[in-house]
Amino acid sequence: MRLLVKVEVENRLGIVTIQNPPLNVMSKQVIEELDQAFQELETNEEVVAVLLTGQGQKAFVAGADIKEFPQLMGHPHARASFEETHAVLNRIDDFRKPTIVALNGMAFGGGLELALTCDMRIAEEHALLCVPEVKLGLFPGAGGTQRLPRVVGEAKAKEMMYTGEPITAEEALRVGLVNYVVGTGEAVDKAKALASKITRHSLQSLSRIKKAVDDGLGVPLKEGLQREVELFEEVFQTDDIKEGVSAFIEKRQPVFSHK
Repeated sequence: MRLLVKVEVENRLGIVTIQNPPLNVMSKQVIEELDQAFQELETNEEVVAVLLTGQGQKAFVAGADIKEFPQLMGHPHARASFEETHAVLNRIDDFRKPTIVALNGMAFGGGLELALTCDMRIAEEHALLCVPEVKLGLFPGAGGTQRLPRVVGEAKAKEMMYTGEPITAEEALRVGLVNYVVGTGEAVDKAKALASKITRHSLQSLSRIKKAVDDGLGVPLKEGLQREVELFEEVFQTDDIKEGVSAFIEKRQPVFSHK
């Protein structure tokens, strides 16, 4: 039974809400429950996309639970705990369905690292985004040193990590860290509106778009193009392409089976 992460399904959209007041810190339990939630939504045939957000208006996720850190200091097997966190975030990053995160407040440390595993980010105007670990004698260790530079570029990522200072939602928009900035309390509605434009389409297509982009980012262009050809061949074997083409010819809306 999940206590800190709620899952709902609405109009083919899975909605995952972190509920760990007052600041939705990313404790070990939250990480475990997030993993369970995404695994359930992965196999739920009704769900085409997923929205991730936090409860309240103060924070999406205000970082890791610092109270759990002392037990890891000097621990000979601390690496196993770090690798477990990485494994969960990697699974969310590799989730085959489109993902949108609604940043309803601060996204600090592990919160920003979690947001970076999603495909698209929507921030409310009061949200602050930050990787402040250096102020504790640490550095972003849940994927931040790798995912953040890939989104905002090396120089900006290093500035954020070296200083530990937050950036506003508007600056995050300028550097490409978020897709949209909306008013306070509006991020979830904006995410649902965006999702409605996505979930009407075939999951067979959407999942391969995501795979082609993600796989291609880590390899030279020619290898990425070859991967695109492989995935394009795959999508031509699906039932959904038959429905999509038939609907176009017949001048009607397609009804995708997602098969």
